[in-house]
Amino acid sequence: MGAHSPSSTTNTQKLDAIVVGAGVAGLCQLHRLREMGLNVLGIEAGSDVGGTWYWNRYPGARFDSQTEVYQYWFSEELNKKWGGPKERFAPQPDTEKWLQFVADELDLRRSYRFNTRVESAHFDESTNRWKVTTDKGDVFDTQFFVSCAGMLSAPMADLFPGQKTFRGKLFHTSRWPKEGVELAGKRVGVVGVGATGMQVIQTIASQVGHLTVFVLNPNFSIPIRNPKYTDAERQAILDRFGELKGQVNATFAGFDYDFANGSWHDATPEQRRAVYEKLWADGSLAMWIGSYPEVFSERAANDDISAFAREKMRERLQNRADLIETLVPMDHGFGMRRVPLENGYLEAFLRPNVTAVNCHKTGITEIVPEGVKTSDGKVHELDILILATGFDAGTGALTRMDIRGRAGRSLKEDWGKEIRTTMGLQVHGYPNLFTTGAPLAPAAALCNMTTCLQQQANWIADTIGYMRDHDLKVMEPTAEKEDAWVKHHDEIANATLLTKTNSWYMGSNVPGKPRRLLSYAGGVNTYKAACDEVKAGGYQGFELA
Repeated sequence: MGAHSPSSTTNTQKLDAIVVGAGVAGLCQLHRLREMGLNVLGIEAGSDVGGTWYWNRYPGARFDSQTEVYQYWFSEELNKKWGGPKERFAPQPDTEKWLQFVADELDLRRSYRFNTRVESAHFDESTNRWKVTTDKGDVFDTQFFVSCAGMLSAPMADLFPGQKTFRGKLFHTSRWPKEGVELAGKRVGVVGVGATGMQVIQTIASQVGHLTVFVLNPNFSIPIRNPKYTDAERQAILDRFGELKGQVNATFAGFDYDFANGSWHDATPEQRRAVYEKLWADGSLAMWIGSYPEVFSERAANDDISAFAREKMRERLQNRADLIETLVPMDHGFGMRRVPLENGYLEAFLRPNVTAVNCHKTGITEIVPEGVKTSDGKVHELDILILATGFDAGTGALTRMDIRGRAGRSLKEDWGKEIRTTMGLQVHGYPNLFTTGAPLAPAAALCNMTTCLQQQANWIADTIGYMRDHDLKVMEPTAEKEDAWVKHHDEIANATLLTKTNSWYMGSNVPGKPRRLLSYAGGVNTYKAACDEVKAGGYQGFELA
């Protein structure tokens, strides 16, 4: 007998909406659509809810938004029942538990298929519906296809020749085994010193036999201040629910603080120094998105704060010239890449069992069975190699699915030429495809993710509600609307220094990826106002039929 194609043996299931992902955005989106009475299915590659906090369980994983603003705002009752944050910056297990709690309270798991990946989503112009297939052979026919697959969820994993020959154990941080990894006494290598690499390095340096860190692109960082909260402080935070909800939607980056120090130009050098010292001591991202707005747009202001940050780093490295050369960034300014919060990251390099390899001098040429070979011919022998090598940000989660719109056009091919969206919510040529955490909306680069993702998920839910109320079957942005948004996005981006720096913000970490700032830099508050305006104006610039 000949082999059957999956479609010949599989019944197609009809749905109103599919939501991809069970992280912060996916859970919110599924909840909202289900509340509206839609027949909605969630599809999640992991075995449970959690999204980023399911996949990233590497040693030391912790987020850098204060716990009190890393929140859902659709239910104060749910917030109170959870009981408020235990500490200012929660570790991964606490955040994963919080999302599991939300899934339990709202009974969301029954609407999910776990351990399942979307392989393809093709728009059928004859029915104005999406045909979606999974790696399990499921076929779905759905009106709306909503991707909440994540801004940072497609790992850059296969980067070096010879990886498969390594005789030890190799892990990417975003695919860390649930059961953990035995590191005690082992020779461990870490590639990468972004936010993830820093957290791993500071956590395992004291546990391993020897740690070799391969430093390609050194980064600025801010020492975290992470107090535990008392019961009284937790209660005070719970009581501020309405106030915090208002604040996060009204600030530039979706936090409860903003640029509150006036203009950099109006301050004396002494006044600026006092502002930097105060924010540095605060130990939060306020140092990055709470000093002066000119830091993002003017070279003199950025040079000023960068000099301050470098001085702090040199002090912590005890003015050791070799470490300063390897670990203090000189190729970009403060805040032009994501500025991680860390706790003892630089001090780890002062330990006798930690070696920093300057990959600008001696880069990695290949992985060999014994370990990592560098361009000076040296083989760094390792038992375990950890890749903290980041993600194909913004686009990767979507281009790794085969998404096809009108006339069979491929999103992977379209974005391979130029990365474009309309407000990060829809793409011209792909009707009824809605996205959160997608390019050209505020996202991980310049936003507290729970703020932005909820703004986007709520807009999508309200829009689908509008379509149902008006008996509309299909919606997509016009080419003109998309052009206008891309132009607006680029004008703001190009007025900043962000576009002058190579970083994952610009897609520079992915070979061949078209260059464009992936996150909207006009501010979370400005973006929300633009989205609200579209909604209030009856979706001008969108074709509804």
